[in-house]
Amino acid sequence: MANNLVIVESPAKANTISKFLGKDYKIIASVGHVRDLPKSQMGIDIENDFEPKYITIRGKGEIISKLRKEAKSSKKILLATDPDREGEAISWHLAKLLNIDENEECRITFNEITKNAVESAIKQPRKINMDLVNAQQARRVLDRIVGYKISPLLWRKVRKGLSAGRVQSVAARLVCDREEEIENFKPEEYWTITANLHKKKAVRTFEAKFYGQPDKKIELKNEEQVRDILKQLEGKEYVVHNVKYSEKKKAPPAPFTTSTLQQEASRKLGFPTRKTMMIAQQLYEGIEVKGHGSIGLVTYIRTDSTRISAEAQKAAKEYVKTNYGQKYLPKETRVYKNRSASQDAHEAIRPTYVDLVPADIKGSLTNDQYRLYNLIWSRFVASQMESAVYDTIAADILAGGLLFKANGSKKKFDGYLRVYTEGRDDDSKEKEVSIPDLEQDEVLSLKKLEEKQHFTQPPLRYTEASLVKALEEKGIGRPSTYAPTITTIITRGYVVKEKRFLVPTELGRIVNDLMKNNFKDIVDIRFTAQLEKKLDDVEEGAKEWVEIMREFYGPFSETLKKAESSIENIEIPDEETDIVCEKCGRNMVIKMGRYGRFLACPGFPECRNAKPILEEAGVNCPLCGGKVMIKKTRRNRKYLGCENNPECGFMTWDMPSGEMCPKCGNFMVKKYSGKKVTLLCSNEKCGFSKSPDKNKTKEDDE
Repeated sequence: MANNLVIVESPAKANTISKFLGKDYKIIASVGHVRDLPKSQMGIDIENDFEPKYITIRGKGEIISKLRKEAKSSKKILLATDPDREGEAISWHLAKLLNIDENEECRITFNEITKNAVESAIKQPRKINMDLVNAQQARRVLDRIVGYKISPLLWRKVRKGLSAGRVQSVAARLVCDREEEIENFKPEEYWTITANLHKKKAVRTFEAKFYGQPDKKIELKNEEQVRDILKQLEGKEYVVHNVKYSEKKKAPPAPFTTSTLQQEASRKLGFPTRKTMMIAQQLYEGIEVKGHGSIGLVTYIRTDSTRISAEAQKAAKEYVKTNYGQKYLPKETRVYKNRSASQDAHEAIRPTYVDLVPADIKGSLTNDQYRLYNLIWSRFVASQMESAVYDTIAADILAGGLLFKANGSKKKFDGYLRVYTEGRDDDSKEKEVSIPDLEQDEVLSLKKLEEKQHFTQPPLRYTEASLVKALEEKGIGRPSTYAPTITTIITRGYVVKEKRFLVPTELGRIVNDLMKNNFKDIVDIRFTAQLEKKLDDVEEGAKEWVEIMREFYGPFSETLKKAESSIENIEIPDEETDIVCEKCGRNMVIKMGRYGRFLACPGFPECRNAKPILEEAGVNCPLCGGKVMIKKTRRNRKYLGCENNPECGFMTWDMPSGEMCPKCGNFMVKKYSGKKVTLLCSNEKCGFSKSPDKNKTKEDDE
């Protein structure tokens, strides 16, 4: 019989840890929280210093009974939940249920689930950190009060099923404010003039951009200005006034934090934040890897820190030196600064073993696990490599007393770029610009002058990646809250995803306006960020959590009273579509349900017809000529199906390629085999196939 009981949150984590510890240890999973606030009531005794009323979670009775039984027969109980506020709170609740003394050294933590880390933690148990627990309690109580006080008001005044949350309301506001900014944007005209030049007796041209006068930049606002400039340039020589050659270094990005991982997985893999965290959790808790057993592949995934342990840095150095050579190692070990010292409890997200190369263990991972692990591994290795080096040239070129500027760069040494290239929000790619060697006073030949009219563009809508970035920069929420916050505002119908962009719905705008007009502090970005700072103060033992609640609740309760009397009932009409109900002939409307938006007949309850909202794929069915729709399975996997299903049986998992079959004229689809893609005709009877241009990979498409 085991003498020691170790309690973790998940069965996967329990399975991995059990491989490291001997028969003296029994590992059991609590399967998340065991106690929480009741769902049927607020569960906060406001009059008694905001004391939470915790109850055991419904459905956890069997697990709790098992834990109590094992605890009674164990000499030592160790609580090994995740190393953050939430994990500390779970351990505290477990200690309460199992009657563990508050002074008992029963808490162990580890940043990675490896044999060394777990065995080291077992030797260093500590007391439960009540500062961490109270920081989590303060957040939970704050969010419960906001949600349970404002949400019923929204139900009464607007629509049943709505909710308001302390962080979600600010996230929704950011999306709404950006949309308003786009709508109110007034484009301004501007022009550019580009000179296509070449050296004497040379054919290859390069571009030089009009700047203005040598000592003053000229903004070209209209065509009349441009015409005047072009007149001044007629017949003039283009002479190199000065030229500067230099070398530019581009340092690698820091290893991932939770926020940057979510952003990069969205940009490069097309993963929603929720999916990123789900897969990252699997990689952290443990994967059965052939030849290694169950092993945690990455370090803890909820972190604000870019710090790397000395041991991990040493392993990365050895790997880089062995596989790429000494020249790929920087002279000094790279150390990345954190935004805040208070958030340095954990390391950055990195592979637990750098020698577990993604390609070598690909067969033990699902495709999504492999792609995310490859991203984490590549970013970590690159972060410890030498900078990329570029040769640059900057030339000032005079013509008729007017100045043109030409800038070029050429990669001299790839450095970390050999392993990793960072994604970009604007989908653009950094390009090398080639310019020939130039000398001062050299006369150049003009091939042509190109003038172009432009208009300033409004800011881009938020993507999940850029919204996470904005939340982090503004101090809204914490690593564990980004994914659930974005998921909530989408599932509540406040925001929809159009392609990859987040767009507020009419409902989202109404609720946002109501919140801004009546609960100014709740949706105020600075106020919310200050609250987050106060929660950090609780974690550090610098502030009492009850004090925060007192400061917050007084003004909040007064605001709530005013809102009750001042907000009038708001009726939101259903959005009518041009889709006709096949049962009664009415135009169907868009409604919100538990799983998002759907089409419903406005004749309810007489007509109960409802169906999902389908997106057109922009191609016609190869069997019957009907429209092909993008559909989803219950598990949210996309596939193509004919609008005339079930009469027409066309269906495929493969997405359109944008090309038409040269043999039969039907659309072609992308068929993936590992990383490679082949284009196939959607009409199976045709059978035509070909390789795409440049042999694009799956990652390229996404």
